[in-house]
Amino acid sequence: MSDVSLDRIDRKILFELMQDATLPVATLAERVGLSQTPCWKRVQKLEAAGVITSRVALVDPEKIGLGLTVFVEIEAADHTPEWRGAFAELVTDYSEIVEVHRMAGEVDYLLKVMVQDMAAFDQFYLEFTRRLPCRNVTSKFSMEVIRATTVLPIDTSTA
Repeated sequence: MSDVSLDRIDRKILFELMQDATLPVATLAERVGLSQTPCWKRVQKLEAAGVITSRVALVDPEKIGLGLTVFVEIEAADHTPEWRGAFAELVTDYSEIVEVHRMAGEVDYLLKVMVQDMAAFDQFYLEFTRRLPCRNVTSKFSMEVIRATTVLPIDTSTA
């Protein structure tokens, strides 16, 4: 959304909502230095422009039984539009895949996969690799989350 012009107030609104999307408009308005109506109109404008894409609840994965996070590096079997299309379609079939990135460098794609345990990952891995030929698949297991945030580094001091 490079065509969306964000001023300092818009950036402050985004910063506050990234920290807590449940803020009442009155609290949000106070934090960014606006009255409620102009603040709410700005939030609506940011949503309409696609800057704010959704509001969600963040959940502790371990508390819902997702104790294993795996980063899966995929090297494509080939780089045809057909393979890329099959890959893009396949990843939508798996709720365990929470992020997919097309990469530059030695691997073509990086998946973030969250599952209950090693047995669940093995089942995921076997089915995924059965359904789509890949040149290479490498799995890297997260031992500990040192830092995870959904708050993007937005500069709130400039226009």
